[in-house]
Amino acid sequence: MAGQIIRRNAGTFTVRIFIGRDASGKRKYFNKTIHGKKKDAEKYLVAKLREKDLGIFVEPASIHLGDFLDRWLADTAKPRLRESTYDSYCSIIELYIKPKLQNRRLCDLETHEIQKVYREMLDSGLSARTIRYAHTVLSSALKHAVKLKMLVQNPCGLCDLPRQERREMRCFTPDETAKFLLGAQGTKWYCLFLLALETGMRPEEYLGLQWKDVDFENHELSVRRALVHRSTGGYLFTEPKTTRSRRRITLSDSLMRELKNYRRVQLEARIKLGSSYENLDLVFATELGTPLDSKNLRNRHFKPLLVKAGLTAIRLYDLRHTTATLLLSKGINPKIVSERLGHASIVLTLDTYSHVLPSMQRDASDQLEKLMFGT
Repeated sequence: MAGQIIRRNAGTFTVRIFIGRDASGKRKYFNKTIHGKKKDAEKYLVAKLREKDLGIFVEPASIHLGDFLDRWLADTAKPRLRESTYDSYCSIIELYIKPKLQNRRLCDLETHEIQKVYREMLDSGLSARTIRYAHTVLSSALKHAVKLKMLVQNPCGLCDLPRQERREMRCFTPDETAKFLLGAQGTKWYCLFLLALETGMRPEEYLGLQWKDVDFENHELSVRRALVHRSTGGYLFTEPKTTRSRRRITLSDSLMRELKNYRRVQLEARIKLGSSYENLDLVFATELGTPLDSKNLRNRHFKPLLVKAGLTAIRLYDLRHTTATLLLSKGINPKIVSERLGHASIVLTLDTYSHVLPSMQRDASDQLEKLMFGT
């Protein structure tokens, strides 16, 4: 018999389904306790036998969610993720998922339980962006469980997520850019800030830049790597964020002069230190030649410069947004801007900097008017 219903006591039945034999030939059964009437047990049995006939029956996995997530992180996520992304996955799971759900059996996990975790995260003051990221991580893990036939369906699939407010982009105006650079002149990292504003590189890209990447003859630099600081300590150099992040960027004469002067000063300091200097060939490094920490750069140098210049606080990353906004507002082709920033596609550039497009449309209309009417 493929399946049977066994009465345990009033209102309790066990549904038993034959699912095959183990390696020793012993018969294997799937058992499920149903609380209710006999017709409820019959309905469940018919449904499961139907799944078995269609080849979609999944024997529920009794592993706890916490153990499954640990295994998924180590065996599936880590080999395919950049180290920084893997670290963020681990943090999200340890901070927000495990404390609430780690002891739940994988097969018993339900949508309303996950939804409750998201609501509690929102109530605690966490942003919609963080909650959506936690959902992405957990959903990816449970999708893998479905693939392995440990779950029938992904319980994250029916969750409602909080609406993510689109943050207003913050960047320097042309006047503020000039004011910032004027305030930075003569400081240790003037060359770094100038390069960041001219190239639109990501902080991890210019902090991972090496002198061999700078072509002084052709006034270009190549983006070949990114510097990543591990959450557990230490650092490593990785591939840039996307395939198109590997790119060549043309540099101005002014920036080339600054880079040459900066390199001369760095070489003089390096000679004085001798063997104490760790030569990683980094363009921007500490006094001992080791990689700069972006947090230290931001807190010890960037923020004080903003205060000194009387400018509104922006993030270090927003220098990149400033580059894009200034270029687009001057009518530079979005395709060129996209290539300079290393975006995955021009669509991303246009979507990210859509706030600049209205003024570009007005400029286009003015130019057409001049062409057609000579006014």
